[in-house]
Amino acid sequence: APGTSTPSASRCWYRGVPREPGARWTEPGCRSCACQGGHVLCEATGCPVPCSHPLPAPPGGCCPSCSGCLHEGVARAEGDVFSPSDGNCTVCVCLAGNVSCFSPECPPGSCLSSSLAECCSCQPAKCSFRGRTYAHGARFSLDGDECTVCVCRGGEVECSFAPCPALDCPQHLRHLSPGQCCFSCRDPPAPAGCFVDDNGVEFPIGQIWSPGDPCELCICQADGSVSCTRTDCVETCPYPIRIPGQCCPDCSAGCTYMGRIFYNNETFPSILDPCLSCICLVR
Repeated sequence: APGTSTPSASRCWYRGVPREPGARWTEPGCRSCACQGGHVLCEATGCPVPCSHPLPAPPGGCCPSCSGCLHEGVARAEGDVFSPSDGNCTVCVCLAGNVSCFSPECPPGSCLSSSLAECCSCQPAKCSFRGRTYAHGARFSLDGDECTVCVCRGGEVECSFAPCPALDCPQHLRHLSPGQCCFSCRDPPAPAGCFVDDNGVEFPIGQIWSPGDPCELCICQADGSVSCTRTDCVETCPYPIRIPGQCCPDCSAGCTYMGRIFYNNETFPSILDPCLSCICLVR
C-alpha cells in the first residue's frame, strides 16, 4: 500500500481490511485473531472464570462476568442477601462472584425463640406463669382480673390491658359498670320540656301556645322538639269582623261601622247625621 515503509509481505489483509504485523483483534463469534508473518491466525477466545457462579456475558461481550452471582438462574448483585425459594430459613449472600448459604442451627427439644420455631422442627418453648404452664401462643387472663390479657411467646409471658372501643359520647355521660373493663355511654336524660328562645323560656311537654301570630299554634313534643301549624280560614263574608287576638274573621259577631263593632240587631246613631238611626243586620 502506498505511503508505508512496512513490507507488504509482512502485512495481513483480512476481509478487505489491512492489519499491521503483530496486531490482535476480536471477530464476531468470540474469535481472537492475530497478524503474524503476513498470515491471519484465529482461534476461539479463551475466558478464564475466577468465580463459581459467573454471570452470562453481557450483550456484545464474549466472556462471562464475575461482578455479581448467578444462583438458580437468577442474577444477584454483589453483596445481595437473599433466601432460596425452597430453603427452610436458609440465608445466602453473593460475595466476589460466589454464593454462600447458611442454615440456622436447630436445637433439640424446645426452640430458644419463636423465630427458630418457624425454621426448625423443634417446638416453641412453653411458659410457666404463677404455677401454671401455657403453650406457645396461648392467651389467658390473670386470676380475678378480666381486664388484663396475657400471651405466651417463646417462653416469655407478655401482659397488657384489654383494648377498649372508642366512645362518641361526652365525658359526663361515660360510666364504668361493676365488673366491666371499659367505659360505656349512658343514655342522655329525657327532656323535661321545650326551650323556645334564647331567654330560657321553657314550655312543659304537651303545652300548646301561640308564638305571637293568632293563626299559628305550637305544641311541645315528648322528645323536646317544638311542632307548629297554621290555621286556614275558610269562612268568608262581605263584611267580616276581625276580633283582636282571634285568627279568623267572624261573620256572625256583628257589624263594623266607622271603626266600631256593633252586635247583630243593635241600633246606633249615625256619626255623619245624628238624625239618622242605624241598625246592624247580619246576613
